[in-house]
Amino acid sequence: MIKCHLSRLMGERKHSIQDVHRATGISRATLTRLYYEHNDAIRYETIEKLCRFYGVQIGDLLEWIPDGEMNER
Repeated sequence: MIKCHLSRLMGERKHSIQDVHRATGISRATLTRLYYEHNDAIRYETIEKLCRFYGVQIGDLLEWIPDGEMNER
């Protein structure tokens, strides 16, 4: 499973979806799906914009969790 840490990054910086949308140009619908982890795919361009905006590496935004380990968290 791929875990998206967008909600954590936004919370730490007190950003709303609208704030991120205005700063990055990423649609509110895409940001909402990423925030709630209801997406099946993400474009490289979106990953790059979020990493640039938050000043993080891809591994800070997305994390791979092997099957079975999600229940242990």
